[in-house]
Amino acid sequence: MIKLSENHRSINLAASLLSLVLIIALLYVLQGVLVPLLFSILLAISLFPITRFFEKYKFNRVYASLLSVLIAIVLIGSLVWFIIHQVIVIGANGSDIQVRFMHILDTIQKWVTMRFGIEQGEITKQITTFSNRVVGNAGTILSTAFGSVGGILASVVIVPLFTFFLLYYRDFFREFFFHAFASTSKELVSEVLDKIYYVVQSYLVGLVTVMGIVAILNTVGLLVLGIPYAWFFGILASLLMLIPYIGIAIGSILPALFALATKDSVWYAVGVVAWFQIVQFLEGNFLTPNIVGGKVSINPLMALIGLLLGGMLFGVAGLILAIPITAVLKVIFDAIPSMKAYGFLIGEPERYHLKRFSGKIIMKRWKINQVKNS
Repeated sequence: MIKLSENHRSINLAASLLSLVLIIALLYVLQGVLVPLLFSILLAISLFPITRFFEKYKFNRVYASLLSVLIAIVLIGSLVWFIIHQVIVIGANGSDIQVRFMHILDTIQKWVTMRFGIEQGEITKQITTFSNRVVGNAGTILSTAFGSVGGILASVVIVPLFTFFLLYYRDFFREFFFHAFASTSKELVSEVLDKIYYVVQSYLVGLVTVMGIVAILNTVGLLVLGIPYAWFFGILASLLMLIPYIGIAIGSILPALFALATKDSVWYAVGVVAWFQIVQFLEGNFLTPNIVGGKVSINPLMALIGLLLGGMLFGVAGLILAIPITAVLKVIFDAIPSMKAYGFLIGEPERYHLKRFSGKIIMKRWKINQVKNS
C-alpha cells in the first residue's frame, strides 16, 4: 500500500510538471495573440470607469465603449507623437552632438593613455569592436522587442478592437466564468472576479499617478540643471517605469549622455544621474507605497521572478505585463484552497516574519515543539 501511494504521488508530480511545461510552451507559441489580448484586458479595465460614466448619462453601451476606446487612442497617440516629434527635433541637431561626443571620447582616450600607457589606437580598436557588438545585438533586441512593422501595425489595430469588444461584451464574459466554474459557488466566482478587477484597476491607476508625479520631478530636476529637452527626457524616463525596478534607472542614462554632449562640465551628467536616483528612492519608498499601497501585495522576490519569466516568454511586453499577471495569479491562488500556499508565497511577508525571533514565533503559531540540542 505504501509503495502504491508513493507511486501515485510520483505520477501526480510528473503529470503536474509535464502540464506546466506544456502550458509554458503553449503560451510561448501563442504569444502573438496572447500579448495583444492581455494588453487589451488591462486597457479595458482601465477604461471601464469611463465607460460606466458615459452609460450613466444615457449613452448606449456601443457608443460608451467606442468613446472610451477613442479617448485612449487620442491620449496614447498624443504621447507617442510627442516622443517621436522630440526625437526628430533632437536628431536635427545630431551633427553638433556627434562632434561633442567625439571630443569627449578623444579626451577619455588621452587620459587612459597617460594613466595606463595604453596606445590610443588600441583603445579605438577595442571601442570599435565593442560598438560593433552592441550594434549587432541591438538589431536582435529591437526586432525581438518590437517585432516587424506589420506586427506593430497589426497590434495598433487589434488592441483597440479587442478592448472595444471586452468593454461591450463584459457581462457576457462574466457569465462565461459562471458556466466555466459551474461546480463552484457563484458568489465566490463573482467575488474573485471583483477582486481581480479591483487589484488590477488599483495597480494601473496607481502606476499612472506615480508615473505622472515622477515625470514632473524628473523634468523639474533637468530644468534646474539646464538640460535641453527636459520635458522629453523626464516623460521618457517615467514611461520606462512600465518596466518595474530598472526602468527609471535606464531612463537616467539618456539625459546623462545628452548632458555630457551639450554641457561643458561632467558634473551636469553626474547631477542628472544623482537626481534620477533621488527620484527613484522617493518613488520606491514613498510614492508607490502610499499611492498603490497594499492593494497589490506581491513580495519583491516573486516580482523579480515574475519579471524574469515574463521577459523570457514575451520579451519587453512580458516585463510590462509581469506584475499585473502575478497579482491576478495571487488572487486566484488565494481563492482556491489547494493553491493557498502559493498565494501566500507570492504575497508580502507579515511583520512577524521579519522580527529577530521570527523562527520561534512561527513555531509557536504552528504549535510545533522545538527539540533543544543537548
